[in-house]
Amino acid sequence: MYEVIIIFLFSTLTLLMANEPITPLPQTVKVNHAKAELGKKLFFDPILSHDNTITCATCHDLNNGGDDGLKFSYGIRGQKGSVNAPTVYNACFNFRQFWDGRAKDLQEQASGPIENPVEMGSSFSEVIPKLQRSKYKKLFDAIYTNGITKQTITDAIAEYEKTLITPNSRFDKFLRGDKNALTQDEKDGYALFKSKGCVSCHHGKNVGGNLYSTFGIFNESSSEWLGRYNITHKKRDKYSFKVPSLRNVARTAPYFHDGRTYDLKEAVNIMSQYQLGRYITKEDISKITAFLQSLNGELPKNIEP
Repeated sequence: MYEVIIIFLFSTLTLLMANEPITPLPQTVKVNHAKAELGKKLFFDPILSHDNTITCATCHDLNNGGDDGLKFSYGIRGQKGSVNAPTVYNACFNFRQFWDGRAKDLQEQASGPIENPVEMGSSFSEVIPKLQRSKYKKLFDAIYTNGITKQTITDAIAEYEKTLITPNSRFDKFLRGDKNALTQDEKDGYALFKSKGCVSCHHGKNVGGNLYSTFGIFNESSSEWLGRYNITHKKRDKYSFKVPSLRNVARTAPYFHDGRTYDLKEAVNIMSQYQLGRYITKEDISKITAFLQSLNGELPKNIEP
């Protein structure tokens, strides 16, 4: 009898979730733990940069929302970047990596900062010998039959980044059936998020990160950052960017690819006016912002090196 009740409740909950445009994050992601531990060491080690000053964690502070809280990040020799660093948290759920989607997955993305002259300013022809002369030779040889290569370095980093997920937000608990997990303002904010059209781009388990969209505010702009156009060189892709995940968005200011505002309410207002083309009241903005704050999930344990 109890088994029947449990099956019925599970089926009902599954049906209710299926009708929602957003689904809960999974509790875990399958990873190779040995590779992930190695990747974690690399993530926090400046050895990957040309002058041994910059780590992956420099721009992706795991205690600071998975980004660095800056409009633009700084690389070796104090060089300033030109695009806002996105969070590394839940990046494994994105359909592509980087704002312009030039990397197909986490492993392909991992090589980008290492070879970027402004960020780490190195190359794999430089990094590999450095690693071979260090403690890493034994660590790589124990896991990879071909030792230290570009492929194995990026594979390890990507495997670690798969562990950087933030499940069990209050909104996830709400979706799983705990109707008391959200305040009334947060519930109203979610209803507005759907009715106003925000959810047309920010949906799925990562509340975004699964499509490209043209940033409407730049339609008549002279912005130098052209998004997907820099990759495809197709006119239709001008000012088109990967839609960012809104998971932990209250922790990841500043917002947009150019980091134009640190104010979440202002970001909501900008998107309503220029992306959706509709007026939104201050009360509605407050409620949507309240909903967005419920997307803060649980940070992974043992994130320190």
